[in-house]
Amino acid sequence: MTFYLLGTGAAVSDPHRTTTMLAVEEAGRFVLVDCGGDAFQRVLAAGLDPANLDAVILTHEHPDHVSGYPLLIEKLWLFGRREPIPVYGPAPTLHLARTLFGAFSTDRWDGLPDREYNDVVLEPDVEVLRTDDLSITATPVDHPVPTIGLRFESSDGSVLAYSCDTAKSHAVVDLARNADVLIHEANGSIPHVHSSPEEAAETAAEAGAERLILVHLPPAVTEDKLVDARRIFGRTELGVELGSYEVARKREVA
Repeated sequence: MTFYLLGTGAAVSDPHRTTTMLAVEEAGRFVLVDCGGDAFQRVLAAGLDPANLDAVILTHEHPDHVSGYPLLIEKLWLFGRREPIPVYGPAPTLHLARTLFGAFSTDRWDGLPDREYNDVVLEPDVEVLRTDDLSITATPVDHPVPTIGLRFESSDGSVLAYSCDTAKSHAVVDLARNADVLIHEANGSIPHVHSSPEEAAETAAEAGAERLILVHLPPAVTEDKLVDARRIFGRTELGVELGSYEVARKREVA
């Protein structure tokens, strides 16, 4: 399993970071998570082929995670996509996605692919999508609007967890239990909204994760600001814009 950080920034971040988006690839196919910016362009910039997109997951309704949805669909159509596009997310988020896309007149877009909307129930460990090579489950996290974190399990046993936007939460600890990589937001500690790098490190330690990568980064985050987080969890690092990461099982879990 390989994941690509298509964006690593918060709603407002440094000039070289766009909004947090990721792609998770297994067996040559990938799933796109969120599209607050020009996700299609970022897919190309990461070296992925848009023809290999299996599904889109929208984690919640805030603009920095969903406002690029109409542009994504338009670009997929112009690229030549004709088969339906499965879209997953909490019901309020899917309603907003439909509304955003519906604001545009598309009746003359010949061959526009259908969007297949699939509600993700806001309960722990709900199955989102399963293929021969990848299983994706979702768990609600602690954010002001309905929001899901995600767990990706590869057929080779490797595990990737993504907190999405959340305050420090026991739900994320469970979501990331024994994960090989935890991608966790680090926007700054705000009760019931966001987490600090230190809180993300605490979550990784409590979950028994192997590696922690921080995203949803505010302006001016640098390596020297991770000293306290690394005291808590040594393998803490800043997400790299357009970085690609292999996820491989490094140890057996009893």
